[in-house]
Formats: sequence, C-alpha cells, structure tokens
Amino acid sequence: MTTQTSRLAPQGLPAGGQGAVLVDGPVPAWCRDLVSCLQATFATLLLHRGHDPLAVLGAHWEFRYRPGDVRSEEFYFPERVPGDLLASIAPHHPVGSRWAAGHGERPLEAIATQLRAGRPVIAAVDNFHLPFRPAFGDVHAAHLLVVYGLDEGRGLVHVSDAMPPAFAGPISVEAFLRSWSSENPRDVQDAFFSDAGIGRRYLDVTIGSPFPALDAAFLHLVLDANRRSFAEGGADGDWCGRAGLARYLDDLLRRAVTGDARALEEAYPFGWGMQAQAGLHGELLRTWGHRHAVPALREAGRLVERVAHAWTGLRMTAAHGRGDPAAAVADLTRHARLLRQAYEAADEGLAEACRTISSPEGRL
Repeated sequence: MTTQTSRLAPQGLPAGGQGAVLVDGPVPAWCRDLVSCLQATFATLLLHRGHDPLAVLGAHWEFRYRPGDVRSEEFYFPERVPGDLLASIAPHHPVGSRWAAGHGERPLEAIATQLRAGRPVIAAVDNFHLPFRPAFGDVHAAHLLVVYGLDEGRGLVHVSDAMPPAFAGPISVEAFLRSWSSENPRDVQDAFFSDAGIGRRYLDVTIGSPFPALDAAFLHLVLDANRRSFAEGGADGDWCGRAGLARYLDDLLRRAVTGDARALEEAYPFGWGMQAQAGLHGELLRTWGHRHAVPALREAGRLVERVAHAWTGLRMTAAHGRGDPAAAVADLTRHARLLRQAYEAADEGLAEACRTISSPEGRL
C-alpha cells in the first residue's frame, strides 16, 4: 500500500487577471492506493487547514449498506448522517459537508465566494471533459476534484486532482464548465460511474474545532465505538455491522443467481467506499502502533487492511461478471467467504487492541 504522505500542488502561482481569486499557501494533494476521489479531496481540504487526514478519515470504520441508494458516482458513500458525507466518514471530528450548486448566468460565483474566504472547493465533474484525465474525450464518469483558484479574466480555473495520474494547475473555464455542467450520460465503457448527472454540484465543507488529540484514549474510544457498531448493527433501515454484511453478501449472491446485472454493477462503487474506509483505518492503527511500539495495534491494523484488500476480489469479480451474473456466482461466493472471514479476524484484532490500550501500559 502506498504510504506517501502528500504531493504538493505548484506554489508561486502567477499573478491573476482582473478579479482573480487564488487560495493562499500551498494546496497539498494526498492519495492512497485504495481510496477514491472522495477521501482524496477531503484530505486536501484537511491538509490545507493543518490537519492530518489519516487521523480524521481513518478513525471511523463500519459496514453500512443502504438498499436502493447506490449511485453511479466514484464518490458514492452510504451516509450515516443524511446529506453529510464528511460527517458520515469522520463522525469523531468537528467536520461536515453539504451539497450545493452553482446557478444562474454566473454559476462560478458560488465557487469564487468560497475561494475569497480562503476555502478551496470540492467540485463534482465529468472526466470526459477534463483534458488532464485519461478518460478525456473518451469515457464519461462522475468524479471529484479540488478548485483552488479562479481567474475569469484569463479564462482559467486552477484545480488539484490527487488521483492518478495526479494533476495540479490551470484548465480553461470552458473545459471546467463543460465538466461541471455535464449530464454524464450512460456510457457503455463505464457502467459504474456514468449515468449520474453532475449538475454543477460542489461540497460546502465545514472544518471546526477543537480536534481531538490522536492518543491512546482517543483510539480506545473509536475502536470501542467501531466494535459496538459491528456487533449491534443499525436501527435505521440500513444494513449495518456483522448482520448487515451477511445480509448484503447473501443478497448479492441471490441476485447474481437470478441474473441481476445491476446488483453486480452496484457492488463496484459501493464496495469502493467500504474498501477505502478499511484501508485508512488499518493504516492509522498500523502506523500508530508502530510509532508507539504497541504490537496489538500494529496487528489490528494489518487485519483491517486485509479487509480492504478482500474487497478487491469481490469488487473485481462483480465488475467482470456483470455480463453473465449467474456464471460468476461460484467466484463471488468464494470472495464473499474470504471477505466475511477478513471482517471476523479484524474484529478479533480490534478487541485485543482495545484491551491493550486500555491497560496502564497502553496509555502512552
């Protein structure tokens, strides 16, 4: 797994034209092998405010599936807090987000207002219209990037996209508007992230204070909460925890037997959110355990990362099997079993880590 902490966007931006707005200071980019643009863009805003994204995005870990909710967007995530992606991902920190949109004859004014306040903006876009994305002019797909500057006088929008191949710099206003306004029509080349309109959406992100210290007491709190969530499940109609995971996997296999290609298509975007969250939680525990010489935390982190990698087998098998779902059942069953086993082993590892850091020796 990539452990590179950040890549910095270009500094020393050129002086803008009339009415140019550029966020002060470096706008860092941050990525990990298993995350999507959702975690990467939130990480950029956290770093810009001086916070460690791994400590924030890696603290919470759960299984949550909302039937009928999965959308064809790279940034789909089942929200435990309705309408608030960031609070759903990071419920232990004073952060939040809400969707907004640019309207009228000057839709970019909504973004400019955020930039004038020194706040980079996360915008939804369609990769088909972005000249730096490999999908440019070829494949429609819903994606997120960070806007950190706007120079309408020169016709430029400064954007940062940490997802490979990684880009930071100006693109034309026209290209950005096409991407930001795209209907993102259904594209046979990408059944997972097309067919979901962009609608000039952006995320209005709130980063408050104070942030909790990343110490043994905080880790014990979040690990205990994560374990209770896994054991108790949800009470809001979502399929959560151990019971929710079993229900989701059983339902996926049942639908595959009946030839339901949509079930397999949904597994790819849905599973990415679960995979990314597990990957970051595992890295956080492993890193903290190594730094403070707590072997039980290192091991728990390794086991949670194993969950993240087990999602790869299920997601890829579902993606390749959607043309003939019934033929994919045997492989899906095998990967579902491996995923269940990985979750169970990780839960046992978290229990041991909780016992360790709740002891006097663990409170470093």
